[in-house]
Amino acid sequence: MYQFKTKGTCSQMISFDLDGTKVRNVQFLGGCNGNLKGIGKLVEGMEIDEVIARVEGIRCGMKSTSCPDQLAQALKAAKARQ
Repeated sequence: MYQFKTKGTCSQMISFDLDGTKVRNVQFLGGCNGNLKGIGKLVEGMEIDEVIARVEGIRCGMKSTSCPDQLAQALKAAKARQ
């Protein structure tokens, strides 16, 4: 299980598993519960690079990041550790 402390978002932490290059069991701590559960379900089983390509750079209002963007950052960090 990977854990990533978010920066600049309402959620505080993202945890997830990697099954080879597939994303599994994404969970956010804090934030917009329903929306973040939805993101977790939508990316379940997707390739790491596909998730990063789809969600990196998404902004939340006037913030320079968002929970989906932080997920991309978390996946990039986990990929670098592999």
